Amino acid sequence: MARRVSIVPHTHWDREWYAGFQSFRLRLVHVLDDLLASMSADPSYAHFMLDGQMAVIDDYLAMRPEATAALTALAVEGRLSVGPWYVLMDEFLVSGETIIRDLQLGLAKAEPFGGAMEIGYLPDMFGHIAQMPQLLRLFGFQHAVVWRGVPAAIDRTAFWWRAPDGSTVRAEYLPTGYGNGAAMPDDAAHLVGRLEAWEAAHAARLGPDAAILWMNGSDHHAPQTHLGRVVAAARPLAAGHFDLAVTTLTAHLAAAPTDGLPSWSGELRSGAHANLLMGVTSNRTDVRQAAARAERALERIAEPLAALLLPADQWPQALLDEAWLQVIRNAAHDSVGACSIDSVVDAVLHRYAEAEQIAEGLTLDALAALGPRLALAGPVAVNSTGRTRSGLVTVKVVHGRLTTGGQVVGGTDELEPMFVMPAANAVAVLGEILDWTPGIRWVTVDDTEAEVRVEIDVRPGGSPEAGRSPEAGRSPEAGRSPEAGRSPEAGDGRPRAKAMLAVIADADPARPVRAIRRQLAVDEVLVRAADVPAFGWAAADPAAALPVDAVRVIEHETSATASNGLVTVEVGPRATFAINGVEGFGQLVDDGDAGDTYNWCPPDHDEVVTGPEAIHWRVVERGPLRARVEIEASYVWPERHDDASGRRVGQRATCVVTTIEIQAGDPLVRVTIEFDNQSDDHRVRVWLPLPRSAMTSRAECAFTVVERGLDAEGGPTEVALATFPSRRFVQAGGLTV
Repeated sequence: MARRVSIVPHTHWDREWYAGFQSFRLRLVHVLDDLLASMSADPSYAHFMLDGQMAVIDDYLAMRPEATAALTALAVEGRLSVGPWYVLMDEFLVSGETIIRDLQLGLAKAEPFGGAMEIGYLPDMFGHIAQMPQLLRLFGFQHAVVWRGVPAAIDRTAFWWRAPDGSTVRAEYLPTGYGNGAAMPDDAAHLVGRLEAWEAAHAARLGPDAAILWMNGSDHHAPQTHLGRVVAAARPLAAGHFDLAVTTLTAHLAAAPTDGLPSWSGELRSGAHANLLMGVTSNRTDVRQAAARAERALERIAEPLAALLLPADQWPQALLDEAWLQVIRNAAHDSVGACSIDSVVDAVLHRYAEAEQIAEGLTLDALAALGPRLALAGPVAVNSTGRTRSGLVTVKVVHGRLTTGGQVVGGTDELEPMFVMPAANAVAVLGEILDWTPGIRWVTVDDTEAEVRVEIDVRPGGSPEAGRSPEAGRSPEAGRSPEAGRSPEAGDGRPRAKAMLAVIADADPARPVRAIRRQLAVDEVLVRAADVPAFGWAAADPAAALPVDAVRVIEHETSATASNGLVTVEVGPRATFAINGVEGFGQLVDDGDAGDTYNWCPPDHDEVVTGPEAIHWRVVERGPLRARVEIEASYVWPERHDDASGRRVGQRATCVVTTIEIQAGDPLVRVTIEFDNQSDDHRVRVWLPLPRSAMTSRAECAFTVVERGLDAEGGPTEVALATFPSRRFVQAGGLTV
């Protein structure tokens, strides 16, 4: 019986990578222009798959909206496969919520085109999360297609893949990737020869019954217009051996065998057969931080608060859609993976910043809607999570009025210079400030000198006097009458101030205007908000007694100890510190990285720096709510890697500041490490000692906690790196980070 060969024409399209998005989109426009022309002219070109992601269509139609009807017709006819994803994401570098939003958006975008391909197409991700089979089944999918990450234990081209909850999908494994049928020869005999060679190389995996999945395409490949003709010519040459058909991935999987397949449970993170690119999880810390900030701001703060506090008719759907679109676009594996040119990483950071800005604005809108409805007086702590929480918040009180329970950590001067600029510019700038600054009490404009002086009186957080003007006949300075040209007499003075500035600017656009912010001196005070209910709020009273043990700091001649009754931190003459008697936390280790853009690649002759040249520590805050100790360590790290010698050369003095913080009532030790990186070609790790030995670690990933051993599985082209990704924590040997 002839072996079935399913030929699936496709392209794998990275939106951005070694070139920027706009450069790749220009290529995409040319590729899809040619595809539409070819498929229209040649019915034998039966099918094409657009990489399982709808961003390809969105990006193309933004430039070619007139092609919508042609694309839709091909998709509805079944000649074009679209979706189900919006982008092909990195599963470990984005949150589980982002993965779900990615799939939801892809399915929604595919609806006008007749619906998405119902396959979890995952061709190039750098490994796969344990929960992916469950997510696919929840969306009604029964199949996945994978390449990277499949372990050596899988010896077939298909296997049953099981999630931690027991959900299972049939996974089609691409043993040589998604391009085994790329660059199809324009010669039938040559095509048959390539198929025979591939079959011989993978005969043990295929067995006697499995069909060959021949993926005709690869990264940014254009369709091959001779495909239909060559396949037709190859059929008689291959008769009895191969049964060739240009088809869809869906059709191939519908006929794929299911009996006798091996099984695998959990995540796929092996480099046995294909490079997993394990080191991507720890590159470009700035991108990792930006992703975490944006996702947290949307998932855990803005959306919950908007749902809780805004009226239904004010639900900010369009703004949330815009923020999520930026986050989802960034989820593409070569975008969030940050193994791209610098301009691509800059674009990724910009999109995350925009998403975070939207989330912060929506959060403020929701809180503003809550304020007028509160019966509580004074500051309030709002909890946007689904569990009762206690913790520290910062509030502002009039200087000197703190009584008990709080800790002063900062303050605001009474007068704050804002800017000096020509009147022509000041009109617009001050207009914005006056319209949008909360808590303005009054505004004055002094037009009697060469330089116009504008004072804006602000009471942070509002005050009982907010909105009142100074008493009639009196200026804000007690005992002084309003000077000529001032305008405190009507309301808060804002309309008159704007009008006066407009007149001044018309008369002399270059006249300097000096703006000054005036406010009561305030203290920034830490307050412990206790037992704030889930999705609720509670008073954060600076005068309330501390409900837990206070933080205490004891300084000795060469060391300091900070404790809150739950955890004790000791800092001494070393660059590391001790927690509850366990020494050695926070050691920095710097070693070289010759670099392959994805994984750590040690130099031939490395120089490893395990300690500083000198250290200095100081107590920054002493409690009672928060204690902070700062360790300043001076390191000398090599400057760069020299390719010719395979050694690290040069020297760079680097100051590393480690801030250790404990809070009242909290068993966590918070650590921040900061330095200005002046060295190239290196990696910096922090070493944390385990209270006891461990054979496994546990880490949170998307919707599950994954347990891993001490080793990773590498392969012939990738050294195994036993470094693993986590979302919010990793736990081993009695330590949780």
